[in-house]
Amino acid sequence: MDILLATINARYHHTSLGLRYLFANLAELQPQSEIVEFVLGKNPRDIAETLLAKKPKIIGLGVYIWNTNQTFEVISHLKKIAPEVILVLGGPEISYESEKQNLFPLTDYVIQGESEFLFRDLCREILNEEVLNGKLVAGTRPEKLSSRKLISGPLPEINDIKFPYDYYSNEDLAHRVIYVEASRGCPYKCEYCLSSMEESVRNFDVNLFLAETQKLLDRGARSFKFLDRTFNLRPSISCRILEFFLERRELGLFLHFEMVPDRLPEEIRTLIKKFPKGSLQFEIGVQTWSPIVATNVSRRQDYLKIEENFQFLREQTGVHTHADLIVGLPGETKESFARGFDVLAKCEVDEIQVGILKRLKGTPIIRHDQEYEMVYSDQPPFQILKNKDIDFFEMQKFNRFAQFWDLYANSGNFGLLMNFLKRLASEKHRESLFEVFWDFSQFLSSRHAQTHAISRGALMDSAEVYLVKLGLSPEQASEIIRSSSKAQTLKSTSRSSARQQKHAKAEN
Repeated sequence: MDILLATINARYHHTSLGLRYLFANLAELQPQSEIVEFVLGKNPRDIAETLLAKKPKIIGLGVYIWNTNQTFEVISHLKKIAPEVILVLGGPEISYESEKQNLFPLTDYVIQGESEFLFRDLCREILNEEVLNGKLVAGTRPEKLSSRKLISGPLPEINDIKFPYDYYSNEDLAHRVIYVEASRGCPYKCEYCLSSMEESVRNFDVNLFLAETQKLLDRGARSFKFLDRTFNLRPSISCRILEFFLERRELGLFLHFEMVPDRLPEEIRTLIKKFPKGSLQFEIGVQTWSPIVATNVSRRQDYLKIEENFQFLREQTGVHTHADLIVGLPGETKESFARGFDVLAKCEVDEIQVGILKRLKGTPIIRHDQEYEMVYSDQPPFQILKNKDIDFFEMQKFNRFAQFWDLYANSGNFGLLMNFLKRLASEKHRESLFEVFWDFSQFLSSRHAQTHAISRGALMDSAEVYLVKLGLSPEQASEIIRSSSKAQTLKSTSRSSARQQKHAKAEN
């Protein structure tokens, strides 16, 4: 293969939509190209071996926040072993502050931003295929792209981009997350987000998009994760897509959307009420409940409308709600974060995702560095270490709080325990689940030196000890924890049985 498109995914069940877009738009170069995906943790020397064994002339590598260190090791090997191979880097992590990164000196080219046409045209030049039928191929420029190491260009016309969905394999459809997008861009300018760098929202032709989606359904796809930053921005388009899936709900679909929290007009409400329970998941980026902090990061949201929308979703739909909050935003204190957390808890959100602020390259959040004394790690994922309002030691406690919250609350494995902790918050008249779980997380930290690779049995034992510490008898504590475990096992068994029945039906 002359051209290899490669990246390192965070996990096996993830797929790279970006590589598939590049492959779909390679035009006449596609037959001499191939996609190769790896998983984080694979030995960089083994990755280099796999790539070089295919004897490529060009290797395009997708760089993301989770794989930047491993990608550096891979290209270090590639340049020492086969310096004649042309390396082209692209992706969100390398697209900004490119020349300051340790990857930059080792690579031949960096393409910034959306790369479908820029990568194709660069490959044409490198492979001496720029001229076709005596004319310049559309998209190339009078000056050669290959004369510059850092390559950028205007955003491509979105409906000129070929869809990549045919290049999901049957194995992808059976075992991995299927990412799709009906639009690109975001109208909001939240300073911590890379989408704030984008100029506008561009929508793919919805009829063409739905035709591609139908082909995926015909091949057996049943779960779709939409990458649109603001799926509910344009209700007319959102409703077309929802209606399409609603007409096919008997297939047993699961759909994940990222939603603007305070925008849920009646036409969207009417549709989502009709979906079966558990078939829709909304990822809702609240991020902060403090109007002052929201103003600091150029975020606008109507908090009364957000509460109203969560109440509607809880009471009138079967939507699984996932709300995001960020620790470490400029001006956010432990107390203000706790208030927002408790509001979401009272809204009975299914999952509260507590994230730690990351300093993504290119984002304007850096304008607060001096005033709020923002200090970030130099290592991926570039999380904040401290700021003026939360010192390093408290930030460390927040890290452990977030991870234990995932293990106990978001996992769904300890439902009776979480109900007990919620009652405890109410009975103490603090009405703060945050405070109760903060205390619990500090206790857990004293028992577990690390927050990863803790067995489920160890989590159960620690929770039992904590409940006894609060005054329950060992028998009462065991009943709460063990009953939670049995309920989750039954639920998991039921889901597994349903999946097996669905696969058996499909095979028949």
